[in-house]
Amino acid sequence: MSTFWPITMRSMQAILPFVSEVPMLFDSPLVARRSLLAAVCLTPLLPLPVWSRNLQPYRARRQLLGTEITITVADDSQPHVAERVGQAFAEMQRLERLMSRFDPASQVSLINRSNGPVTVAPELLAVLQQARVLSARTQGLFNPLLGRFTAQADPQGRPLPGAVARSLLQHTQPSALALDTGKRQVRLRHPAAQLDLGGVAKLPILQAGLDKLAQSGLRGVMVNGGGDVLVTTRPDDQPWRIGIRDAHQPQRLLAVLPLQAGVVASSGDYERFHDVDGRRYHHIMDPATGLSTQGVNGLTMVMPTANLLNGLGTAAMVAGPEHAMQRLQQWGVPQAVLMHADGRVQASAALLRQLQPAPGQTSIRGLNA
Repeated sequence: MSTFWPITMRSMQAILPFVSEVPMLFDSPLVARRSLLAAVCLTPLLPLPVWSRNLQPYRARRQLLGTEITITVADDSQPHVAERVGQAFAEMQRLERLMSRFDPASQVSLINRSNGPVTVAPELLAVLQQARVLSARTQGLFNPLLGRFTAQADPQGRPLPGAVARSLLQHTQPSALALDTGKRQVRLRHPAAQLDLGGVAKLPILQAGLDKLAQSGLRGVMVNGGGDVLVTTRPDDQPWRIGIRDAHQPQRLLAVLPLQAGVVASSGDYERFHDVDGRRYHHIMDPATGLSTQGVNGLTMVMPTANLLNGLGTAAMVAGPEHAMQRLQQWGVPQAVLMHADGRVQASAALLRQLQPAPGQTSIRGLNA
């Protein structure tokens, strides 16, 4: 029997907007009700506040990694909270400056411009090693060498002419990335191959911020970054409640996941896309064709640590609607929910046991074994 059961979209009744149903995370002049509602429209995963009376959470936001990063500490009575949160943001910003292809001073940009080996920071080398392993593990469904292709892609979503696309893609095999781990050097073997770590660098950077806070002694920390949420155990031992957004109706929640500690990561095409001649074009591309993935609007995965699922959301979307869930199981991700472009929703049995109804609902109905 399959461990993945469909959830019909008809069964997913609408919930009221997040802010009208759930109180604000905490009283702060920096977090207005209007801005919290705006965040709902942009974030695939929505932390739902449930606090013990003796906990006063601390929250701060920064623009990093092309999105808004929010750090929440469940109990602001812990010493030096603001200072330690600032240090975590500084660490994430440092790593972004190493790995962004949009920053001409980054080490990734230097590698892309160079004709020879480039000595890199240990953190970047670790991400590149993971990217190469991930490419082999997914049989090329994930490819970190599409930087030149994505840089030339039409901003309106129209595909590049076939001859141009083929010429840019034919030299982007994983073998084009040469790593010398002993010397911490990186070299690209062909000028058509350029690094784009957008699908594999964000989670390690968010994890570094979380690690910085944990090493400082802070308990009960959440790092929320544009579809990826990482949490540690709260001082009151209550679970965090993560709202999973419905990719088909992004203003609504699909379900709620209680989580003591771990990582919830999402991928999807429903935030930034263009419809051209009846086809949806977006930022997640099939490395074999250069075209945007089709058939899967979004997916959410849950694992204990970031490294266990990093990059697999992108690879699963490339795998397509008929194979994504099976591939996730093969890659060791037992907890996942997949939202198909035709309106179907699949949830793994392991995740289904954990999900709770969204606010305003009494059940998640319409399940078929």
